[in-house]
Amino acid sequence: MSSDRKIRITLAALALVAGCRTVAETPAAAAGPGPAPARAAAGAPGCNLPAGADLVDVTLVAPGIRTDIRYATANNFTGRALPGYESPRALLRPAAARALGRVQARLRGQGVGLKVFDAYRPIRATQAMVEWAGRTGNGWVLEQGYVARYSGHNRGNTVDLTLVELATGRELEMGTAYDTFSEAAHPANATGQVLEHRMRLARAMAAEGFQPYDKEWWHFRLAGDAEPLDYPIACFP
Repeated sequence: MSSDRKIRITLAALALVAGCRTVAETPAAAAGPGPAPARAAAGAPGCNLPAGADLVDVTLVAPGIRTDIRYATANNFTGRALPGYESPRALLRPAAARALGRVQARLRGQGVGLKVFDAYRPIRATQAMVEWAGRTGNGWVLEQGYVARYSGHNRGNTVDLTLVELATGRELEMGTAYDTFSEAAHPANATGQVLEHRMRLARAMAAEGFQPYDKEWWHFRLAGDAEPLDYPIACFP
């Protein structure tokens, strides 16, 4: 059996194992105290958060994690910054943020780390993506599962990310750019070093309970039943 085939089989196994986990079984669910959750900025319009709507800035959990929040800029598939992204930060539910911090720590010994493209996404931003698909005649991205009408990102337990060299910040080659809507971005659709890099990311994320998505090598979700939110990222200090 070729090494590439072995890696593909392992990727599929990781997806199966992650999908079988429950919240109680994930290391994140049993994690100890972490950074204080972010709360709404006092007096900010539209920021009257209900109890339980707490989010954590991932860079406070693990300072070495890099961010490049694409939806806060025009450098994304819609060509414009999305509503709710006035503050270009990566926020997650506390358990997910702590789990991501452990992934970063796990990778540090290998000389690599994480770079986050997206984390918590306000519902209004998801709606803007759906509107873009309809307005531009790209409804196929909805039909084929590349853009979701209801996203795990809205719950704050889903993250889009890649691997970088710790020393330089250079992204490891993953075969496609972030948000490439084609079969080339499916995690197992690669060979050689690209497949090894995707596998490396998937293994590290799965070790902390994150579930992969079979159409996007960058997309991972931590199981949980948190309510979806529509508060702008700027609401959180």
